[in-house]
Amino acid sequence: MYVSVLHASAAGAATPLAGAATAHPGKNFLEVVISGGIMIYPLALLSVVGVVLILIYLLTIRRNAIVSDHFMHAAEAMIRKRDYLGLIAFSQQRNECIARITQKTLTFLSTNPGNSFENIREVAQTEGSRQAGMLTSRIAYLADIGAIAPMIGLLGTVLGMIEAFIEMSGGDVQGVRQMGLAEGVAKALIATAGGLGISILALAFYSIFRGRVQKYISELEAAATHLIALLHAQFERQAVPSYTPPSQRSRENYPLPAASQVSSERPDLHGI
Repeated sequence: MYVSVLHASAAGAATPLAGAATAHPGKNFLEVVISGGIMIYPLALLSVVGVVLILIYLLTIRRNAIVSDHFMHAAEAMIRKRDYLGLIAFSQQRNECIARITQKTLTFLSTNPGNSFENIREVAQTEGSRQAGMLTSRIAYLADIGAIAPMIGLLGTVLGMIEAFIEMSGGDVQGVRQMGLAEGVAKALIATAGGLGISILALAFYSIFRGRVQKYISELEAAATHLIALLHAQFERQAVPSYTPPSQRSRENYPLPAASQVSSERPDLHGI
């Protein structure tokens, strides 16, 4: 009889364990993420935006989109020929930062031919600063995502802990063990982990793109300075009057001798 009681108690103990095993089956990664609470949805949105921005920056932030050798060679040739209108048209067809600087500078030059070269240089520097600022501000969105994601994760942590402690305050000690205390804590930790993961990824790629942008901005400044120096050389050459060799000078360049008044005043000198 004692043995039967032991078997009955063992069977009764095994039944809750089996029920617990069937009630809490293993979860995959997607189910774990979904169980992170309502703050998982804004974190998922931030992750999608961050991945899209990373792909866009990988395709657009490159040297040929800032300064290309093809544009520089063509611009140098046109400036030496003083084909400024042709260079403006060529710059409009190119989607490069140096092309926008060249177009803005030459457009100002062609519409205001009487201005000094200092004003033209100032226009080029202003447009160059604007292009550099646009490049820097574009990648700042990744830094914003890296700063916002941990805050959202922390908010999810706070909400999960609040939910857990509300459940704790609603029952006795025996009921607390069977409540969703662990579920609330897990939800809080999932939100925190998601926010930190998104932040680390966004800030890592922000550092990579920031280094690229600084490098390309330096190359953009060097290329713009080179074109402005060529343009200034053409202005200096145009301002200096050209020298005509004596063999190529026409007779109009030499003044004719004035008529002498001696012949009219001294008739005795005629025939000498």
